[in-house]
Amino acid sequence: MAVNSLLEIGSCGRLVIKIGSALLIEDGKPAHSRLGSLAQEIAELRAKGTQIIVVSSGAIALGAARLDLPKGGRASLADAQAAASVGQVALAQLWGEALSQHGIISAQMLVTLDDLEERKRYLNAAATLERLLEAGVIPVVNENDSVATEEIRFGDNDRLAARVAQAANADAVLLLSDVDGLYDRDPSGGDATLIERVEGVTPEVIAMADTSSSSGMGSGGMLAKLQAARIAERAGIALAIINGTPEKPISKAIEEGRGTVFLPVRSDNARKAWLGGRLAPEGVLSVDAGCVSALSDGASLLAAGLTEVEGEFARGALVSLHGPKGERLGQGLVEYSAAECRAIAGLKQAEQEARLGYAPRAAVVHRDHMVRG
Repeated sequence: MAVNSLLEIGSCGRLVIKIGSALLIEDGKPAHSRLGSLAQEIAELRAKGTQIIVVSSGAIALGAARLDLPKGGRASLADAQAAASVGQVALAQLWGEALSQHGIISAQMLVTLDDLEERKRYLNAAATLERLLEAGVIPVVNENDSVATEEIRFGDNDRLAARVAQAANADAVLLLSDVDGLYDRDPSGGDATLIERVEGVTPEVIAMADTSSSSGMGSGGMLAKLQAARIAERAGIALAIINGTPEKPISKAIEEGRGTVFLPVRSDNARKAWLGGRLAPEGVLSVDAGCVSALSDGASLLAAGLTEVEGEFARGALVSLHGPKGERLGQGLVEYSAAECRAIAGLKQAEQEARLGYAPRAAVVHRDHMVRG
């Protein structure tokens, strides 16, 4: 169903709810009252017919407290991985107990960035989520921090929630935060305005959460939430940010209509939505102004418009596409290796065979394997 407001999010068919560590863990210990309140709200939504997937943080914080690790378990990658290994057991138990009070079975599902970046593994995750929901189970998803590295990880559960929503074909994502939503400026100043509705995450919207903006919220997680909204909107999924700190926060936000709802302005097919939501490009292809114009008209990226190649990658890798001023244009799956791209950059098709030693392919990045934005 199309979701256009907080009220509709509360009655949609399939909803992903993301809950951060700060809402679940206090001084290394579970916030049982808040967890119980959230479990009750989840049960109430479920009773109304909404299928729920929970994306829950908190494993590292729980594990670090149990192991008495410094800096909340983040002093080193090894500490974080160890803390996550211990904390995941505790986190799964907490959710299992809280939801069982309402007669609900929960399931733990740990994923890595690669699980949702590689197409076959993404489809496997989607199938698992679908089967659990069919069985009446609430999946509790988290990044598998026990094996994730600094280079290959989501790093935040906001973007993970959006990717899970794509895989599960959800109607909406609800991000519980420590603020009411997106403000046009730093809310601590007293004159900020809460933006209740956003139609498309534009560069202007992103600027509100940039680290260089007056809001100062970029380092506090708002930028990641906007990136999550971009992922969701590509698949036709609405995303909302609400304040998760009050008692029964979901009900409160829906009743008061207080939060920010990001409405999707496009609905790519399933494969392009997956492609557009991928987060780990292996390189950058820069193009000239003529190529920018052609791409905006739906053309493929041809070697003649290619000006610069960054990174080392093989054929089939995900690459970012940038314009002559460094502006991001989109991303896609490249038809050549990095070395081959450099060899044919700027050449017309008739000139490419001599450089490659074989007949050139139709495009460097074909339009069917490319997404804009």
